[in-house]
Amino acid sequence: MPAKHKVLIVGSGPAGLTAAVYSARAQLHPVVVEGEPSSTSDQPGGQLMLTTDVENFPGFPDGIMGPELMMAMRAQATRFGADIVTAKVSRIDLGRQPFAAWVGDPEAAEPTYEADAVIVATGARALMLGVPGEDRLLGYGVSTCATCDGFFFRGQHIAVVGGGDSALEEALFLTRFASKVTVIHRRDRLRASRIMQDRAFASPDIEFLWTHGVTEVTGDGKVTGLRVRHTTSGEEAELPVTGLFVAIGHQPNTAIFHGQLELDENGYIRTHDGSRTDVEGVFACGDVQDHVYRQAITAAGSGCMAAIDAERWLEARGE
Repeated sequence: MPAKHKVLIVGSGPAGLTAAVYSARAQLHPVVVEGEPSSTSDQPGGQLMLTTDVENFPGFPDGIMGPELMMAMRAQATRFGADIVTAKVSRIDLGRQPFAAWVGDPEAAEPTYEADAVIVATGARALMLGVPGEDRLLGYGVSTCATCDGFFFRGQHIAVVGGGDSALEEALFLTRFASKVTVIHRRDRLRASRIMQDRAFASPDIEFLWTHGVTEVTGDGKVTGLRVRHTTSGEEAELPVTGLFVAIGHQPNTAIFHGQLELDENGYIRTHDGSRTDVEGVFACGDVQDHVYRQAITAAGSGCMAAIDAERWLEARGE
C-alpha cells in the first residue's frame, strides 16, 4: 500500500526545504523526496551543494558554505516533523486524486506515495561545457552565477562563455569586480539582443574572443587558466584567467511533469496567483518556475509561498 500524506514535496534545495519547514510547522506532516546524489541540481540540497562560499543569504554576515546552509535547512525541516527521503521520483500522476508518485520502478503496480497536495521544487540545472577540469573546479573558480560569485573575483581577469543575453548580462555585472572580462563565443557574432550587445561593446572592461571554444579548465585547487581552440583552424591557445562563468543556459528539471503541468516555451512550470499551477492542488516553487532571479533567497521565499498556498488550499477543502 502506498504511504499517504497530506503534502508531498518533490525536490529540495532552498525552495523545497523552506516549503518543508512551513508545511511541517502547519502540522501537514509533509514527505520530501529530496533527490539522489549526482552532479546536477536535482540532487539533495540543489545547486548550493555544489557551491562554496555563500555571502548573499541574509543572516550570515561572514558568509556560509553552501552545503552547510542546506544541511541547516534540512535539520530545521526535520525538527518540525518533515519526513525527508533520499530518493528520486521516477514517475508522478497528477491526473488523479489523491496524487500518486513512484520512487524506484516507474512501472510498479502501486505508487510509493499518495498525497492530497504536491509541491514541486525540482529546480533547474545550469548547462555545462562538459570539458576536463570543469566539474573538478566547480566552486573553485568555475561558476554559473555572477550575482552569486562575482564578488570573489575583485581585480581579476575572468572569462564568460556564451553568446546570448544571459552571457552578456553576466559579463556586464562582472565588470563591477573584475579587472577584465573576456567573453568567449564559438561564433563570430552574438545571438544576444541588440541592446545587450551595444552595452557590452561599449564597456571598456569587456573583450571578445570570437570563434573559440573552451577545451579544458586548468588549475590545481583553483582555476588558473583555460585551453581554448579556434573553431575553424583548430589552433589551440592558453588564456590566463582565474575564473570561468558558464552562461550557456539552464534546463528546468521538469521531465516527469511533461503533459501533466503547463510549461512555458523553455520548459519551466507556469505559475499564477502565487505558486499555483494549472492543476488544482499542485504548487511549484524555486528555479523550476523561476528563470529570472535564480537566487537562493528568492527560491526560499517561493517555497514559503507554496507551503502557505498548499495549506490554504487543503483548509478550503476541509482537509
